[in-house]
Amino acid sequence: MINTNLLSTLVFLFDLLAAVLAWMGGVLLRFNFEWPAGYSGRILAAGAVLLLVHALACRLAGLYRGMWVFASLPDLKRVLKAVAMSSTAMLLLLAMDQGSPALPRSMAVLFPILLLGIMGGGRAAWRMWKEHRLYGGLVGAGKPVVIVGAGSGGAMLVRELERSPDWRVVALVDDDPSKWRRELFGQPVVGAIELLPRVLEDTKAQHVILAMPSAAGGQLKRATDLAVRAGAHVFTVPGLEDLMNGKVAIHAMRPVDIEDLLGREPVHIDSAHVSSMIAGRTVLITGAGGSIGSELCRQLARFQPQRMVLLEASEFALYNIEQWFANTQTSIEIVPLTGDVKDPVRIEEIFARWTPQLVFHAAAYKHVPLMEVGNAWEAVRNNVLGTLQVASSAQRHGAERFVLISTDKAVNPTNVMGATKRLAEMVCEALQRPLGEAPDTDASAAATQFEIVRFGNVLGSTGSVIPKFAEQIARGGPVTVTHPDITRFFMSIPESAQLVLQASAMGHGGEVFVLDMGEPVRIADLARNMIRLSGYSEDAIRIEYTGLRPGEKLYEELLADAELTRTTPHPKLRIARSRPVPAAFLDEITRWLAQPGPVADDDVRGSLKRWVPEYAPATH
Repeated sequence: MINTNLLSTLVFLFDLLAAVLAWMGGVLLRFNFEWPAGYSGRILAAGAVLLLVHALACRLAGLYRGMWVFASLPDLKRVLKAVAMSSTAMLLLLAMDQGSPALPRSMAVLFPILLLGIMGGGRAAWRMWKEHRLYGGLVGAGKPVVIVGAGSGGAMLVRELERSPDWRVVALVDDDPSKWRRELFGQPVVGAIELLPRVLEDTKAQHVILAMPSAAGGQLKRATDLAVRAGAHVFTVPGLEDLMNGKVAIHAMRPVDIEDLLGREPVHIDSAHVSSMIAGRTVLITGAGGSIGSELCRQLARFQPQRMVLLEASEFALYNIEQWFANTQTSIEIVPLTGDVKDPVRIEEIFARWTPQLVFHAAAYKHVPLMEVGNAWEAVRNNVLGTLQVASSAQRHGAERFVLISTDKAVNPTNVMGATKRLAEMVCEALQRPLGEAPDTDASAAATQFEIVRFGNVLGSTGSVIPKFAEQIARGGPVTVTHPDITRFFMSIPESAQLVLQASAMGHGGEVFVLDMGEPVRIADLARNMIRLSGYSEDAIRIEYTGLRPGEKLYEELLADAELTRTTPHPKLRIARSRPVPAAFLDEITRWLAQPGPVADDDVRGSLKRWVPEYAPATH
């Protein structure tokens, strides 16, 4: 192995030889390859001067910093700089030449062209030879792959995969017509993304890599759908922001997951506005170990609150989120507390001890069928009584904001869970009344702003269909879907948490924020896509329809029929106007919740119908 110093010396000697060859070659070209014997001494003397100048120019240009095997544009710039300095010295020599006959003036053109060709060509030839030695034997050895995207991301990926023994790029597709029938580092751009199934068939490729880190979600979804339906295994490269920040490399590919098929655009929030609400404050999160609660904790930590009080009924879930903070966010004071939102003594103790300025109430029972049979009263106590107690304590202790995490199932509910979440919304709306209208309030209570954020299903959350489908596919199927036509709204956990923060920062009190959930997704299509993404066909893993479960409806709504909405400064947030809450509501609901229980499921449904007249229990 040649050491670095010796290699630099050899390269330096090559550059000196290049100057000699360029000068002598230029003279021979000028005189039709016949040496001019009449003044050869002056030609050799001028060449010697140029050699010394060129040696200095090469050093000044920094030609020996780069490695030849990776010779690239910066190295070419250094070569140009050295050639320019040497050519300038040659022009001065020609100008000062007073001899007769004069040195050939054509050398002003011949010398720099030859010098640049020899120095630059030598470096390019060395790189090609080294790459052939290192990677040439791998050509044709890797799995054939089609790349979607012939922009900067695709170019970076092609260059990376050239050195990989695992992949062999056979074609690229891109929707930009100006790139069609061209080549990217020797690989053909064959046409538009719509041609992907045919390209896969023609090239016998079974793998596709999406190299569009800045593309819109809809474009990625379309490409993924085409590839998945063609039976290909689909991978994607990291996002543009991660690439630019240097967090990951272009070749750090991952398989496309079900979130990519939703085609949802990235969320952009007003970070300065959210930070002004959170930074330096004490924040309480109930249900802090759950799917939404834990992601809220992670998102809140970005804005550097002074203290985060994590309230969670599950010891294991609390341990997990506490460990996440211990490993990643040691600068924030964390107070992990076990407790039940239905326990008034514990809730009052927490508020009295820590006096949080911001409260995010994510604790809830949310599984529709479980709450429907045998657990209806517990759903009322957890979702309604728990909300009332946490919200009332927030008022008494002067919290600035109270944010309730609600659900689309609260709209025209057909199940106990949805009806109890609508009652929880009504509790917050009643507590938001101006000071003169709300019973038993004081001046500090009037300062608390209550906001409600309502959204649909969250991908990967506890109890959602995604983990269930993944487990069924891993077992070999069948994948169970309740109804062929059932649809749901979906968004990712980070997206929902970010929009909760944005909504809470822009609220003034009493608003019901509705998140833009995009288009509803047919659950059967979701199951098919998950099967395909897992590398199976529907013949291998079948879908089985089991019928709607108790309390379940075919489709969800984000707005009740009687509600109106208005826009907000954020494109993914709207504000719903629900019907007014009766003046006596808080007193009546408090008396109902105070009964010792248990209360039969049918009696619970009857009472829920009284306060939520749009509640229509499903019968199937």
